[in-house]
Amino acid sequence: MSTNRPPDRDARRRAAERRRVQRRRQSALLVAAGVLLVALVVWTAVGGTGGSSHTATTSTGAGTPATPTATSAATTGTAPSTGTSATAAAAPLSAATAAAKVSIADVGDTMMGSPPWGLPPANGRYLFSSVTGDLVGNVVTGNLEGTLTGPTGTSKCGAGPSSTCFAFRSPPSYANNLKRAGFTVMNGANNHSHDFGVAGQLNTARALKGVGIRYTGPPGTIAIQRVGGVSVAVLGFAPYNWANDSTNLSGVAALVRKAAREANVVIVHVHAGAEGVAAQHVRPGTEYYLGENRGNVLAFAHTAIAAGADLVVGSGPHVLRGMQFWRGRLIAYSMGNFVGYRAFGLGGVLSQSAVLQVTLHGNGQFVSGRIRPVALNGSGVPYPGGYAISDIRTLSREDFGATAAHVSANGVITAPRA
Repeated sequence: MSTNRPPDRDARRRAAERRRVQRRRQSALLVAAGVLLVALVVWTAVGGTGGSSHTATTSTGAGTPATPTATSAATTGTAPSTGTSATAAAAPLSAATAAAKVSIADVGDTMMGSPPWGLPPANGRYLFSSVTGDLVGNVVTGNLEGTLTGPTGTSKCGAGPSSTCFAFRSPPSYANNLKRAGFTVMNGANNHSHDFGVAGQLNTARALKGVGIRYTGPPGTIAIQRVGGVSVAVLGFAPYNWANDSTNLSGVAALVRKAAREANVVIVHVHAGAEGVAAQHVRPGTEYYLGENRGNVLAFAHTAIAAGADLVVGSGPHVLRGMQFWRGRLIAYSMGNFVGYRAFGLGGVLSQSAVLQVTLHGNGQFVSGRIRPVALNGSGVPYPGGYAISDIRTLSREDFGATAAHVSANGVITAPRA
């Protein structure tokens, strides 16, 4: 007969707790490893060399697209630097650089078609044809809502999409549609950039690089484009571990400060906030969608500007939101849907969009802005028109009062009087 006694109740509890702690530590390590892997593979895909990779461009004046002569983006903080320290203070601006002008066009959620909802005819070459006249600027950027990849064997929706799970992938060749439309930088910090895992995000970065478009948004990334003598940094944030985390405000401030040391002008994308027709207003506090923490967009935007951002543009709610000036910098809290071929919920305010055109001085100061209204047809293809101007004007006044952007009847944006 054995003389061994079973462990007492306290011992069993202690053993169970040790196992739980061990599992939590293992889970945390897996998440951290996944984040580092995403950053590393994207950094490799876009040809990163550590620090920042400046893109040489030829500026032909405000409102005229720059002609790239070399393209790349860099993931900063995830690979050893091979050049000058990226954390060194930026050199003082010359008077000519400070007075120079950079024109920017920015748009919201862009998804060019995906199985099983369908792909557009002619490989989607016509998707932007009605609005290319508004996609004009030295820097043309937007939120790429999805991936540019073939099947990867991994999908966040498992066997297939459902009423609550959507995974978007357009063919990698569709990067050419973005290039023809004039885009120079695309944001990949959003809830769909990881729909097909690390491989899908890597394939997206490669497809964009292949046509000379910079990719920003994965952890630590700062895409930098040079416009004449002015360097422009573009960053993307979202509340996900495969992106720069928009909910970690100290991390937001640190990365924006880093970008401000590397570049003269800093543009920040944020994919955050609740979704749908009831989400047009910006409210204080954290926003949620389907139980998911989508961040505090007011706190995010103000943190980014305090750290050195010169323009903050939001996406994610799938509706337009108001605009605000804070410390002299413009915040557009959501630009709505821009292209959503046969997969986005549309109708009413969900079909109202815009191209945001902004000109900044080389020191980041606001010069001018304009809203070019766009509406989406039943297939999610944009065309000029709609009532974006009146919507944004009303939402801005209602949500921001004295700090609201002033929007004229023809869409001209001006700062409120001090």
